[in-house]
Amino acid sequence: MTELGNRLKEARIAKGLSLDDLQSMTKIQKRYLIGIEEGNYSSMPGNFYVRAFIKQYAEALSLNPDELFETYKGEIPATYNEDLPQQLSRVKTHKSISEGNSRIFDILPKILIGVFVIVVASILYYFISNHAGGNSNESISKENEPVKIVKSENLEKEKADDKEEKKDTEEKKDKTVQEDKQTAVEETAKQEIKAVQSSGRNSTYELKNADKFVVKLVSKGQTWVSIKNGKGKSFFQGTLKTGATESQTADLSAESIAVIRVGNAADTDIYVNDQKLEYAVPATANVQNITIQYVLKDE
Repeated sequence: MTELGNRLKEARIAKGLSLDDLQSMTKIQKRYLIGIEEGNYSSMPGNFYVRAFIKQYAEALSLNPDELFETYKGEIPATYNEDLPQQLSRVKTHKSISEGNSRIFDILPKILIGVFVIVVASILYYFISNHAGGNSNESISKENEPVKIVKSENLEKEKADDKEEKKDTEEKKDKTVQEDKQTAVEETAKQEIKAVQSSGRNSTYELKNADKFVVKLVSKGQTWVSIKNGKGKSFFQGTLKTGATESQTADLSAESIAVIRVGNAADTDIYVNDQKLEYAVPATANVQNITIQYVLKDE
């Protein structure tokens, strides 16, 4: 085992992660992860992939890949000499294609401009002709129509009725919105979730006075999470990526226990029925195992 492989393996074990956990977080095959820890790069597709896999491995453990590349540069294969011939080949191919098509590209814009001008002129002619004809027919039709006399009293009454009906509709809508808001506040106030036990990286909570059991995990950075019930059935398992806030929701209303495993608690918020869960163990402890017991109202 190389010094780099030994350091990465110790960091993984310190965070409480298995090779299977790391495979789910990085999407790198387990045999390649073993090769990195043992310093055996012969099974990998090439030197470029060796460096890319080491970088992903380090980032998943919150290590600085640039520092590792500099410290262990004697152990990590370089890729510049392998990539240079391929890059030069791509440049030559692109240059030959560009020279062959340059004449076509010079003529093509002129053809497109000519076609565009013809199409626009045709459309304008069509609309002008139809519009002129339509106006003439409309004028003749209006001249022949009999004059309609409408009583002003009826118009005023209709306007007043419409205004009153609109006012009643708006008042009913405002009343419904206020009732919905009041109901939501009352339901939130009734819910109670509290920590009943914590030890090491494990903590247990009780959820009471709730009509549902919906768990939502919100990531502020890259984190690996899993959601299971008390029997081990998985509702979600995977990585919430870095770069944009991501979330994962699971409806556990039919379950009595939820088991949540968080790989990076500092960058992960947990909500139960839209109520934020306060970590019983400080969030700086990255890996946490959280059990939530759902106590029904009639119990």
